[in-house]
Amino acid sequence: MTRSSSFLSGLGRTYIGLVLAFLYLPLVIMAAMSFNTSPFYQLPFDWTTSWYEALFENDGLLESTVNSLQIAVLTTLIATPLGTAASLALFRNTFMGKRLLQALLFPPIAIPWLISGTAMLIFFFGTGIGRGLHAILLGHVALALPYVIIVVSARLQTFPRELEDAAAALGASRWQTTWMVTLPAIAPGIIAGALFAFAVSFDQFVVSYFLATPGQTTLPVEIYAAIRKGFTPEINAVSTIIILFSMGLMLIVSRFFRFGGDK
Repeated sequence: MTRSSSFLSGLGRTYIGLVLAFLYLPLVIMAAMSFNTSPFYQLPFDWTTSWYEALFENDGLLESTVNSLQIAVLTTLIATPLGTAASLALFRNTFMGKRLLQALLFPPIAIPWLISGTAMLIFFFGTGIGRGLHAILLGHVALALPYVIIVVSARLQTFPRELEDAAAALGASRWQTTWMVTLPAIAPGIIAGALFAFAVSFDQFVVSYFLATPGQTTLPVEIYAAIRKGFTPEINAVSTIIILFSMGLMLIVSRFFRFGGDK
């Protein structure tokens, strides 16, 4: 290895290290301060678990966390099969307006959520759906569907159609081909789409803020309301739990699936 290539390699590693530090250092500090006695990030560090004890006595944060988890799980369970079915339909069929329909999947992702939230609020009131957890669920499903369709469709682009043709030649029905050939082959894409749907729903603030009612809020809305009243390290505690849960979920999924397609 020449001196110039060694220098570039070291520069690349340094750059990646700085990017990772920029992403993870604030999270590490927040997690550490959730165990600090001082509520104002004061040093020296004094270990305590009192903020976690206070968290489990905070009915508002706990209820909103349960609401967020329930809505995120339901969003994932609804958006994933619907998005997968839509992806299969787009993959297998050719019809007039197909390219336009595929192109229309991207604007909902690009449109600012503030506009989407305002539009949903007006639409839901106009149709009688109103506000509440049911409206938040509908809004989250609408936001998550394009992500699932795009991710699963991308996985289908590398799926060999010859496998379906071979299954049909051997006497398999379309339903058997889908369940025994296609879905197992694109499972990593489906799992990735499901994770996107869960993340989009659980982290969604703007749409949830517009559609929530007093006493029926999600965790991001509750955290925003708590910060407006005055910051409390209980937010650090619940955020640390969420980070550990999210990272654990990703590690479990990556343990069984490689998102390149190999199991």
